[in-house]
Amino acid sequence: MLIDKIKSKHAKIGIIGLGYVGLPIAVAFADKGFRVTGFDIVKEKVAQLKRGESYIGDVGGERLLPLSAAGRFQPTTDFSALVAQDIIIIAVPTPLNQTRDPDLTAVRAATGQVAKYLQKGQLIILESTTYPGTTEEILQPILEAGGLKLGEDFHLAFSPERIDPGSNNSKGWNFGNTPKVVGGVTPKCLEPAVALYSQVVEKVVPVSSARVAEMSKLFENVFRVVNVALVNEMSLLCNRMGLNVWEVLEAAGTKPYGFMKFTPGPGVGGHCIPVDPFYLTWKAREYEFNTRFIELAGEINLQMPRYVRELTIQALNRHRKSLNGSKVLLLGVAYKKDVADLRESPAIKIIELLEQDGAEISYCDPHLPGLQEGKHNLKAVELTPEALSGSDCVIIVTDHSAFDYELIVKYAPLIVDTRNALAAVREGREKIILL
Repeated sequence: MLIDKIKSKHAKIGIIGLGYVGLPIAVAFADKGFRVTGFDIVKEKVAQLKRGESYIGDVGGERLLPLSAAGRFQPTTDFSALVAQDIIIIAVPTPLNQTRDPDLTAVRAATGQVAKYLQKGQLIILESTTYPGTTEEILQPILEAGGLKLGEDFHLAFSPERIDPGSNNSKGWNFGNTPKVVGGVTPKCLEPAVALYSQVVEKVVPVSSARVAEMSKLFENVFRVVNVALVNEMSLLCNRMGLNVWEVLEAAGTKPYGFMKFTPGPGVGGHCIPVDPFYLTWKAREYEFNTRFIELAGEINLQMPRYVRELTIQALNRHRKSLNGSKVLLLGVAYKKDVADLRESPAIKIIELLEQDGAEISYCDPHLPGLQEGKHNLKAVELTPEALSGSDCVIIVTDHSAFDYELIVKYAPLIVDTRNALAAVREGREKIILL
């Protein structure tokens, strides 16, 4: 019986997609004694993992090597090995297309591979964030096309990923101590899924259906995107009124109840916040429902890179300079602090906008030595007095801990600080323009 194999750790686990979600999950199960096979279509990534080299900051090579040596983690591009797995977890990207509609190409492709090798008794779990109904409407028909029946021959569930890149080094949250929501397509599907995650996660939260689990993930991110948009709009208003939004937020944050502090920024990045809410707005149209809060929040957040450009123009005007021809140094291009993750980073849009106005762009990011995105192919410069003083304006886009902020203020002629990273610096504040 599958549950018995899970509890004895004899169940073999396959993870499709070895990115920011899939690789930490694979390592978490392997650490607990399970035999895990990781599947990915990118040969270079698989080859790198086989050498014990990680491309994910939260999973160091020192963790991979002993797991590989013990035979508990084996990466491959050979999907025929799916036939030998007891449990298959799908953790592939779910981006938006050019019209900001859900793009489930990777989910369909991964499910097609599972269907090709589907065996009786297997448990299939989708972890990729998506709209309510995906597991039943997309995965189930593909998996049942070969004749096996859900609930009788195989199990199907949804458990939304809760991976916070960089949190292992800061807030201490990881795959094991973050509560795990699980929803089965049927009650029988739920039971083995709960048993599986209970082996590696401290708290499993069963819900009544896969749809509830899918919606819970989207709501988590909608909650954040709406509140981030609110505080971004407050930042715009405070600028008009001549108020320091950071001081306003600090004061409001002293209230011990009924308030949760969010902070403004140059835009939103990562996979979840800029993307996931649009999955819900798209699905809501099927029910003739307009998600006005979500769409308005998205509009506000998408405007923040343009606001950063306006602040840069205002800052340069104070020095009687034009943006056209000015040398602008961006500090941090990753989407969040202390990670090497460029996904949906607002820095990309800021670079595009500044270049359109004729600025000469360079950047420094200790976590991303190279930036290859669209037409951009840049190499990071070192944070030196020469690099700072040789710029007309420095923009702090990502407030990495590695930056020497005293050095930045000492040598930069002008600074646009989008993260309030210079709050503790007392000297040279006349150079600083805050978001």
